[in-house]
Amino acid sequence: MNAPRSVFSTMTEVPSPLLQIRELHLWMRSFEGEAHVLAGIDLAVQRGEIWGMVGETGCGKSLTGLSISRLVASPPGRYAQGEVLFDGRDVLKLDEESMRGLRGRRIGMIFQDPTTNLNPVFRIGEQLTDVALNAARHSPEILGLPAGASRKDQRRAAREVAARMLETVRIPHARARLDDYPHQFSGGMRQRVLSAMALIGRPDLLVADEPTTALDVSVQAQILELLKDMVREFGMAVLLITHNLGVVAQSCTHVAVMYAGTIVERGPVREVLRSPTHPYTRALLAAIPTRDKKRGDLQGIPGAVPNLVHAPAGCRFAARCPRADALCHAKPPRLEASGAPACGHDVACFHPHV
Repeated sequence: MNAPRSVFSTMTEVPSPLLQIRELHLWMRSFEGEAHVLAGIDLAVQRGEIWGMVGETGCGKSLTGLSISRLVASPPGRYAQGEVLFDGRDVLKLDEESMRGLRGRRIGMIFQDPTTNLNPVFRIGEQLTDVALNAARHSPEILGLPAGASRKDQRRAAREVAARMLETVRIPHARARLDDYPHQFSGGMRQRVLSAMALIGRPDLLVADEPTTALDVSVQAQILELLKDMVREFGMAVLLITHNLGVVAQSCTHVAVMYAGTIVERGPVREVLRSPTHPYTRALLAAIPTRDKKRGDLQGIPGAVPNLVHAPAGCRFAARCPRADALCHAKPPRLEASGAPACGHDVACFHPHV
């Protein structure tokens, strides 16, 4: 006798992704015309996963991250098609009040440059306290106070939350440093403050945009280890935006390779980096210096990124790809399984390396 359908469904059920981006198309108005900057982004992120989003400057990584919190101004931005589903809700259709309840609370964001994202005229403690108070408007349990607590008690509790979070991100003498200004912190410490700010609301998803840019190797390693610790402690998901494949290999569980507003390859880090099948992914890996490569052996990628105001009709990498043919120039390829379908390794290429 066959097993009851309900039992079978329970045994094979796959949890819904925390974040699912489906066929996202974003156009940006410019003096030249509208640029098709995101062309059909597809991505699914589960809790506990760290996804690295990697590619050349200007490929759309940051715009994808900003779209998750709907932080792309409209105009000049225009979403022509697609969905950004967070916990089953399409953020592109939510009203602004609902989005404020998600930003900083359920969706945290570490912006790229701590110099421009920390207010230089306010002490660190004031900035963190304000973030905690805002998060507590939607999730009062963050402050650990009973209903009806006075404004003074709320502010005192928020400052305590700020101090604990600075300790969590391993800033020495955290409580004393609440009264310091941003310029009194080093670059690495400012990046930790931004991390604390993003984590105060205990987000389910953290979008980290180039969190290790301009940091030395030792501080970079500490920041990446901190992100992994946060995933283990809070069970959240992370989208790590970077141009550094070494960072992806060191800290991510999955990777999405972007080129000119499209994802050309995605999947588990080991699968993609050990067996890259898209010519662009292989070209990126060939451009990484290693101890075995001799001077002059590094390979560049000929050509230039296409003008997205006049985006090509076919594969956006075709003009720079040695394997491209007429089909590649005629229509864009879709992401399809590369190798065993169960491994989750997908590639958008008519002529992938096998």
